[in-house]
Amino acid sequence: MILIADSGASKTDWACIKKGTDIRITFQSQGYNPNYITGDQIVEDIKANLPAGFPVEEVHEIYFYGAGVTELQYPFMEKTLRRVFVNTRKAFIAMDTLASCRALLQSEPGFAAILGTGANTCLYDGCNEGLNVDSCGFILGDEGSGGNLGKRMITDYIRRNMPKNVYDKVGAELGHNNDELLDIIYTKPFPNRFCAQYARFIHDNLDFDPYFPELVTDAFRQFFKLIVTHYPDYTKYKFNAVGSVAYYFKDLLEPVVNEFGMEMGVILKAPLEGLIKYHLNN
Repeated sequence: MILIADSGASKTDWACIKKGTDIRITFQSQGYNPNYITGDQIVEDIKANLPAGFPVEEVHEIYFYGAGVTELQYPFMEKTLRRVFVNTRKAFIAMDTLASCRALLQSEPGFAAILGTGANTCLYDGCNEGLNVDSCGFILGDEGSGGNLGKRMITDYIRRNMPKNVYDKVGAELGHNNDELLDIIYTKPFPNRFCAQYARFIHDNLDFDPYFPELVTDAFRQFFKLIVTHYPDYTKYKFNAVGSVAYYFKDLLEPVVNEFGMEMGVILKAPLEGLIKYHLNN
């Protein structure tokens, strides 16, 4: 059986399939960015989320795509996964950008982006990930991501850089004072997830006040200005993206895509179905 995993900053989507049959087992676990989690924690979490009766010993191939999984982390992730799936003969490890490429473009070359909890981009040659302008992660970058949207809103709230009606509404949603917010973001685990959870609140309040759509539009413009425009001849590509932010904020994203001279391409909420198709065909 083949096991495919798409691991983002917040969650991992899994699919276990058997070629030539209708057998498919899907489940979710937490995200496994190796920069923020140990091997023991990954093993424990996978085992806790496996469906009852999952055929662990029948998994012979693993294709794991993960946020933060650079080449330096490939051996760590392979060793960790083999601790659970002990009969694996082949373990393929790659960045989540390659997952987005294969899900969005299959075997066609083009441009692919991730706009979910985090952000990333790359060019794709139809087989492998090519040029990548680093998003620099949550602390230094990730412009346009869910984490970035939440961080911008929280920063504006702490500085009172928003209209009074918005300040009151945001404060009721956050439920923390300034010191508590700073403590959560600077000292607690997974500050990117904490900030990203408010992307839904922002989406639900787009019609409440212009502050919200302006925040999102500005974040997308920064994403293009600081990342996308640094790809050579970027305007010759269509803009393809996966992730909940790209999917749910598509109406605000598309005008910015056009503003920067690109044409909107494929937008997917999640890459798993596209990855299944890719691996069944290849």
